[in-house]
Amino acid sequence: MAGAYAKQTKASADSQQFKGKTLKVVTTSDAYKPLFNKFSKQTGAKVKFMSMSSGEVLARMKADKSAKPMADLWFGGGIDAFMQAKNDHLLAKDNSAAVKKISTKYRDPDGYWLSKGLTVGGLVVNKKVLKDKHLSMPTSWNDLTKPEYKGEIMMSDPAVSGTSYAIVEGLLDQKGNKAGWAYWKKVNNNVSFYSKRGKDPQEKVSSGEFAIGLIPVDQMAFKAAKQNDLKVIYPSDGVPCVPEGVAIFKNAPGQKVAKAFINFMLEPANIKELAKIDGKDTDQIIMPGVKGLDLGLKKSDLIKENLANFGSNRQAVLDKWAAMVGNK
Repeated sequence: MAGAYAKQTKASADSQQFKGKTLKVVTTSDAYKPLFNKFSKQTGAKVKFMSMSSGEVLARMKADKSAKPMADLWFGGGIDAFMQAKNDHLLAKDNSAAVKKISTKYRDPDGYWLSKGLTVGGLVVNKKVLKDKHLSMPTSWNDLTKPEYKGEIMMSDPAVSGTSYAIVEGLLDQKGNKAGWAYWKKVNNNVSFYSKRGKDPQEKVSSGEFAIGLIPVDQMAFKAAKQNDLKVIYPSDGVPCVPEGVAIFKNAPGQKVAKAFINFMLEPANIKELAKIDGKDTDQIIMPGVKGLDLGLKKSDLIKENLANFGSNRQAVLDKWAAMVGNK
């Protein structure tokens, strides 16, 4: 009995190992709060959130000249930004055994980042706007080059939105550099301006300001479509995707707490909860054995991409994109 009591007391102490500590998290959405609240209850750590897109995080980190980063943990956003952050020496290593549960394709071999899931890019269409303007329903990426859609396409700036960058890079991979840039030049002719917020395409198509939006396709997109009489489309000519990153910032004061959270996140019950929060059918691709949702996406529909290009090509792609679109 004494031994059992000692074990129980130790477990209770361990469960509050970070009492008085604070984990600062920069994330793309506050939807993850329930998972972090569970971690907080288990470990005693307080959690503070900052909401930023992947592009904003990179810009902020590069602009901040102090040795102390703005947060401890970077949770979510396109992997291109995480690869760039690794190259810029902004991240800390985490080579714990738990990280090795992730498929090798979806974690950094040096331990600087790992993926928590995949974001896939697709289209959302306002059926009423199409009908009122006598426009046909798009079914493919190539359809976006049609002159009839001039001024009707809404897209976020790929320098800000990880999803937009994934779509741009994915189609460049699929079509090849020359044909890919020729394609984006035609699409650019149909776009009036590029949003500085990742949420704008979904919201502005829902409100009827635009007919077509380039979006991350997840459960929330399908729910919004049902509520607003929209249509979500997986383009017939391939679905681009990008892993969503998780990383610890270099010199972060809360590195130990951040590593503990990653270990916590990778426990089977918590990964299952994360898949539910994410509302995607791609989590099982990241970690074999994890069951995600079924939103109608077939693995064979995904464009075959060279993930190494997401980081190594990022700045060159964004520079060429900026030159192409000008002040839009």
